[in-house]
Amino acid sequence: MSKFKTLDDLPADLTGKRVLVRVDLNVPMDGASVADDTRLRAMLPTVLELADKGALVLLLSHFGRPKGQSRPDMSTAQLVRPLTLLSGRSVRFIEDCQGPEAERGIMTMLPGNIGILENTRFHLGEELNDPDLAKGMAALGDYYVNDAFSSAHRAHASTEGIAHLLPSFAGRAMEAELAALETALGNPERPVAAVVGGAKVSSKLAVLGHLVSKVDHLIIGGGMANTFLAARGVNVGKSLAEHHLVGEADAIFDRAEAAGCIIHLPYDVVVAKEFVPNPPSVRTCNVHEVAPDEMILDVGPAAVEALGDAIKNCRTLVWNGPLGAFETPPFDAATVALAKIAAALTQDGSLVSVAGGGDTVAALNHAGVAADFSFVSTAGGAFLEWMEGRTLPGVAALMN
Repeated sequence: MSKFKTLDDLPADLTGKRVLVRVDLNVPMDGASVADDTRLRAMLPTVLELADKGALVLLLSHFGRPKGQSRPDMSTAQLVRPLTLLSGRSVRFIEDCQGPEAERGIMTMLPGNIGILENTRFHLGEELNDPDLAKGMAALGDYYVNDAFSSAHRAHASTEGIAHLLPSFAGRAMEAELAALETALGNPERPVAAVVGGAKVSSKLAVLGHLVSKVDHLIIGGGMANTFLAARGVNVGKSLAEHHLVGEADAIFDRAEAAGCIIHLPYDVVVAKEFVPNPPSVRTCNVHEVAPDEMILDVGPAAVEALGDAIKNCRTLVWNGPLGAFETPPFDAATVALAKIAAALTQDGSLVSVAGGGDTVAALNHAGVAADFSFVSTAGGAFLEWMEGRTLPGVAALMN
């Protein structure tokens, strides 16, 4: 995994050098304040390390989907105050991410200053990986650092194109991410378990197909488990299920069997007649006892205990997606219980646990155990594509 350079490979003294850092400032906002600053905190070590070495730290990021339009509501200027408060440093806004306007803003910066460049997606060329835009960005800097794993699955001008034009390095968050992923699926300690949950099989077919050849235990939860149960002849009532994908589910069962991977489906489930918080009709039953007017909304306690036993025999765990409708009580019970088991095993030193994806991070935070996992990735799409075994353009560009 040491095929890419890190901040350790940069000169010790960067006084006056301009370092373009691709970060992920695409955080949820609540009016003028940041609703969740996880991504901002993740990039701080890189940003502060470069600032402390005397660099002019220039942050590149997209924010929302402006599709080439300059939209005040999607300006990265909104992040100047939150980042100033978090970093305790002087942070300024630079009105473009390339060209004379950007050059003028950078001219007055001092060593150790941090500048947030305007939203890269205000230029149509960003998502098209336009070589001219990449050149315009590269012209502003001496070095390029990519610290945004969450954007690494996109071949955009600021994530991929620019890396070919400047000496390129992985930031601390990117470095940690790639090291954790290598530990989890690249060269893991076996046996390996994967928990894959979420609403739809369709969005995770490629992940499941790839994982059966990589892991020893595949635990399927969430709405997608209903499709696999239906493929096994279980009547899932009015549960969320993609009945047209039963054939694909069967094919995954076959591939798992051929690869020696055990697929775990719940045999007891929590059902209700309506999907609302704490409905009066909620009950736990065997999967074969779901009534036609009921829907499966969580995995039952007996199944969670069995899943916990399976994980206890594993050395590595990869987790993406909740086991039930965790945002709505009481359908968070299985996710919370299994997450606590995994966290305890991790803290005991018997399990390496790597989790990723927005829903997953929210679920682990809800369970109060995110800090107890070996590694929690803030990336959604990039984490999924990595789980599919795909090459991520932003990472590949750093390898050259």
